[in-house]
Amino acid sequence: MPTQLHDLARSTDNVVIVGGGLAGLFCALKLAPRPVTVISAAPLGQGASTAWAQGGIAAAVAEGDSAEAHAADTVAAGAGLVDAAIALGIAREAGARIHDLLQYGVPFDRDLEGRLAVGREAAHSARRIVHVRGDMAGNAIISALTEAVRNTPSIRVIEGYVAEALLTEGGAVTGLQLRPVGDALARPVTIASRALVLATGGIGHLYAVTTNPAEASGLGLAIAARAGAVIADPEFVQFHPTAIMVGRDPAPLATEALRGEGATLIDDSGERFMPARHSLAELAPRDIVARGVFVEIAAGHGAFLDARAALGARFSGKFPTVYASCMAAGIDPAKQPIPVAPAAHYHMGGIEVDAHGRTSLRGLWAGGEVSSTGAHGANRLASNSLLEAVVYAARIADDIGGSTLPAPGRRAAAATDMRNSAMPAQQEARLRAMMTSHVGVIRDGEHLAEAVRTFAWLERDAGNIALRNMATSALLVAASAWARQESRGAQYRIDYPAERPELKHRTRTTLAAAREIATSLADRAAVRAPQPMIA
Repeated sequence: MPTQLHDLARSTDNVVIVGGGLAGLFCALKLAPRPVTVISAAPLGQGASTAWAQGGIAAAVAEGDSAEAHAADTVAAGAGLVDAAIALGIAREAGARIHDLLQYGVPFDRDLEGRLAVGREAAHSARRIVHVRGDMAGNAIISALTEAVRNTPSIRVIEGYVAEALLTEGGAVTGLQLRPVGDALARPVTIASRALVLATGGIGHLYAVTTNPAEASGLGLAIAARAGAVIADPEFVQFHPTAIMVGRDPAPLATEALRGEGATLIDDSGERFMPARHSLAELAPRDIVARGVFVEIAAGHGAFLDARAALGARFSGKFPTVYASCMAAGIDPAKQPIPVAPAAHYHMGGIEVDAHGRTSLRGLWAGGEVSSTGAHGANRLASNSLLEAVVYAARIADDIGGSTLPAPGRRAAAATDMRNSAMPAQQEARLRAMMTSHVGVIRDGEHLAEAVRTFAWLERDAGNIALRNMATSALLVAASAWARQESRGAQYRIDYPAERPELKHRTRTTLAAAREIATSLADRAAVRAPQPMIA
């Protein structure tokens, strides 16, 4: 055990942040000079979806734009489930957080007069997305924050350890159980905390087709749910319409900004298909565009992003990341359409938090994609995720800094001593395939029920902690998708294709409730075991 982790395990006066992405690093910096420990499974930034974010950060910083207009667009995109007050509060804090990022060294693009350059993306009524070199915002932000964190003496960084369970006592989170990454024989290490922040990212890797790194496997959602935390809106998974289909896992992303610059979606005959589906065509909300692309592919017509007329020779300079991904696969996007498909991209649901980032469990805060703030509703507005992450990271730091933290209790024993053997590759692949086929872009009750039964069995009987945590998050998503018998935002069910006014409310659930749904579905089902789907 590293000396730092040994010292941390013996201490009872810790502020601990789990996650090395945007929310975790920004929160740690905002807590300085208060001592804080950041725990990351991967080297800082490398396992975070932030580093892969191409679109940028939405902020009403341009002349003629306003926080009110930004919030209105957020509410409109969220299909009736956005908390309007939360959306407005986030939009109003955007300018201050962009200033913070500039102070930490993020080189946002500027125009010829030195003002922040802004672009437009889907469902925004104005140009308000700040970028770095077109499509490199995420990488630039995480690089700048990583350097700032490593140069801040009050921040202790422990890399190469994965969180696998929360320790609780009397309804409060008192610590964390960890193991070294990749060590199948290691015993768990427990550490105590007086304030624990989960910033572990999303669930994209639960799906076979995703733009997210492997670390985005629903870990934080699972360990919080297993500790009894309330989970909000888990059924709402956003699928990015234009993942580049070149046989890579994760799939490279063709940023939304390409369509903002005029790129169009065409089928294999060269015909555009989005104008017939929505008045905004390629700039319609993501759920609509994703379904349009999905249907074209399912019908055998294929789907391609065509930037030849809009960008042509300017492509490589304006979108270097996308250009490099395409060229590596033998596609010249300046001269050829790019094959695309929807991919799991962002989770609107997560651990429910209040306006300060507090969860339903005392001593536990959550920020970034692992949380659900009410800002995204049923369908996230493009480029709001990075903004929400920094706003809530700052709020969490303020809340912890201004709080009288509870006196440390006795250090809890390990939550589970299950051996963390190597992830069974075949079971993981089958879980991911079932999430894509049964809990994907277009859903129906029969397939959702089968997924719920399968994931419940796996969540109960898996012999591997990492696989059990994946199954826990998969069960939460599938059970809530089955229970929401309507189509709204990113949740589209062919057996319930319309919105139902009586369901115009957020989902609030627990792991216990998801298990109850699984039990009821198992009782209704014909006698057939789900085990062969995963075993």
